Amino acid sequence: MAEQSKQNKNEWPLWEVFIRSKAGLDHKHAGSLHAADAQMAIENARDVYTRRMEGVSIWVVESRNIIASDPSEADSLYEPANDKIYRHPTFYNLPDEVKYM
Repeated sequence: MAEQSKQNKNEWPLWEVFIRSKAGLDHKHAGSLHAADAQMAIENARDVYTRRMEGVSIWVVESRNIIASDPSEADSLYEPANDKIYRHPTFYNLPDEVKYM
């Protein structure tokens, strides 16, 4: 029992790393890493993914907390939105002053 507890302490969880390269842009998935806690994950992400000052913000989330849709169910998941054209703002004209949209 004690050996099993010791083994679990040595297994750090997997974290997903998201980096924002410039203010106003979206965070993008940069990769994954193992860390003991969130603070260590942010520090390791900084060291691994922003070595040349590429980022202004880092998000980390434990991989086990991400829930994803099944790609094989994409048709049934997205089909109801196809008949709602107002949800696709392709017919709006944006002023030149609006950036990153």
